[in-house]
Amino acid sequence: MSNNLQKKQKIRYRIRKKVSGTAAKPRLSVFRSNAELYLQLINDESGVTITAASTRDKDIAAQTGTKTDKSKLAGSAIAKKALDLGVKEVVFDRGGNLYHGRVKAAAEGAREAGLQF
Repeated sequence: MSNNLQKKQKIRYRIRKKVSGTAAKPRLSVFRSNAELYLQLINDESGVTITAASTRDKDIAAQTGTKTDKSKLAGSAIAKKALDLGVKEVVFDRGGNLYHGRVKAAAEGAREAGLQF
């Protein structure tokens, strides 16, 4: 594992010590690869993924625009799925990434679609 990955892993563990999701307030987890962005709502008490969205979903991948634009669409998509399931509040887990760029765009998209965190 490279030094940068080790640093990111330490940050991820530090965040996960403090952030945990419940059934009433699940954790909105972000995974950012070089090309895509994946979002999951997770109940950590039972260890279950409630719902997920990503920039690879057909309706989002078909859109034209930058990766940041698609990340915002993914954020609003997971917010719509969460609201359909009756979840209004979440805990945001940036997954060791800086709150900047695609991660920030996804969070703003989710907020604009009605999620609170």
